[in-house]
Amino acid sequence: MNLELKTIAAMIAIYCRAHHGARSEPCAECAELLDYAASRVAKCPFGVDKPVCNQCEVHCYAPEKRARVQEVMRYAGPRMPTRHPVLAIRHLIRSKRYMGTRSK
Repeated sequence: MNLELKTIAAMIAIYCRAHHGARSEPCAECAELLDYAASRVAKCPFGVDKPVCNQCEVHCYAPEKRARVQEVMRYAGPRMPTRHPVLAIRHLIRSKRYMGTRSK
């Protein structure tokens, strides 16, 4: 599993646990969102050079799914450093690295 997918999976797990009471596995709705995210990450035209989603120039999620993922990220993002510090730091580094390449 690539880093982008691990990060969104962790965020969905945090969100699902808080909003749907899921413990070990996400609920059906959140599992479907994770499957959708995985399919979009797999088809990303940037491949291994994929930027973090909020800085990407290509929005590959359907508007409905994009809104749902944004909702998940708004909730889970601030909780990531305490629940998944390594993923949070890696995400921050990747977002800063990509910002630096965009200005060149």
